[in-house]
Amino acid sequence: MERILVSSCLAGRPVRYDGAAKPVDDGLFERWRAEGRLVPFCPEVSGGLAVPRPPAEIVGGDGRAVLAGTAAVRTGTGEDVTGAFLRGARLALDTARRTGARIAVLKEGSPSCGSDRIHDGTFTGTPRPGGGVTTALLEREGVRVFGEDDLAAVQALLTALESR
Repeated sequence: MERILVSSCLAGRPVRYDGAAKPVDDGLFERWRAEGRLVPFCPEVSGGLAVPRPPAEIVGGDGRAVLAGTAAVRTGTGEDVTGAFLRGARLALDTARRTGARIAVLKEGSPSCGSDRIHDGTFTGTPRPGGGVTTALLEREGVRVFGEDDLAAVQALLTALESR
């Protein structure tokens, strides 16, 4: 059975920067939970950040640029929290490897977990195309990452992987 690394906030845990959760209300997600496929993980909390915490955005690029050392993750007051984001990404990868998860469903818009969209680093709420730090590391290492709105594609991949 394929395991799915999933952002803890999507699984209903209150780990977001604002202390909230963003649970997914979808039959597929609930079926995967009942089947024991979901491996909840929060890279930001695992990386050492508190709940609640100041919002953070990637400044100067996206998650790939952070991995390359050419961009940083900062709070709105300018505090550099890149180290915590990198630590959390490495721990997410370790968790995926340990549990055999080849798929991840992560929170869109997050500087850690965004898969298609992150914020632009200006703290104005402006989205831009790009992925977060954890997404970049997982994808670089062969884990397929999806946002919470793409569960049908996750199911298609699960079906393909399990039919082999």
